[in-house]
Amino acid sequence: MPATPQRIAAHMTTLGEGMPIRRSLPHRERRMIGAWCFLDHFGPVDIGSGAGMRVGPHPHIGLQTFSWLIEGEILHRDSLGYAQLIRSGQVNLMTAGHGISHSEESPADHSRRMHGAQLWIALPDEAFSCPPAFEHHPVLPIVHDGGFVITVLAGEFAGQTAPPRVYTPLIGLDLTSAGTAQLAVPLRADFEYGVIVLEGSASVNGEALAIGELLYFAPGARALALQCDAATRVLLIGGEPFASPRILYWNFVGRGGADIRSATEQWNAGDARFGEVHGYDGARLTAPEVPRLSGE
Repeated sequence: MPATPQRIAAHMTTLGEGMPIRRSLPHRERRMIGAWCFLDHFGPVDIGSGAGMRVGPHPHIGLQTFSWLIEGEILHRDSLGYAQLIRSGQVNLMTAGHGISHSEESPADHSRRMHGAQLWIALPDEAFSCPPAFEHHPVLPIVHDGGFVITVLAGEFAGQTAPPRVYTPLIGLDLTSAGTAQLAVPLRADFEYGVIVLEGSASVNGEALAIGELLYFAPGARALALQCDAATRVLLIGGEPFASPRILYWNFVGRGGADIRSATEQWNAGDARFGEVHGYDGARLTAPEVPRLSGE
């Protein structure tokens, strides 16, 4: 029999220049769910009278950044030369691999509200140092079932395969209902899963779940009973348990402390490894000093 799900409370933090967010991963009780190693839920927030999101140029290694936007717009710029506006219902996927840098900001002419999720996917050992890349996906597969509109963000569901390129078996679903809805979501027994509510409230396998909480399901479950009585949006992520240890520090995902330390030193020294972001009207971020980490 599958174990009782683990309930994890998100903690509040700030993104960039003042955007409040709820961070569910990493958490001291759960570092990863499959290859998903980072999960921020931002908004919904009124940015009509302000600049909105502003995150200056910063580096990444060993991961993919996965941006899912529900409301608003975000302008992505990176050191490969991409300048891509992401809108509601779209995904930006940036593969850092050996090294990349990027900035994120609300465009000058932005919507009043912003809402979305920012996730990271850890790259496996064989792809850890792959060349950096960027993908924009304006159209994603959609499935209708049980009163839910299900957007397949990553992986495969109900015969539909999401276009973002990933390097380990995983799944990402956005399940939205305009009112009362009920669905038995089929699960892979070899996957672990996490469920959070982005809007409204829901019952997951009979457990009430509200915004700011994550339910974790260990491998072994075959289905997930999802129910809501009003307008609700739920995010489900999952994947095979990740095979190799990973360290997350600042904006880096490393196999050990040496990866983090070398990336930090190179970024702060302006090394060509991370390239240069053009067009952002602010300063690049400085990586904080690295303490002694595992593997050193």
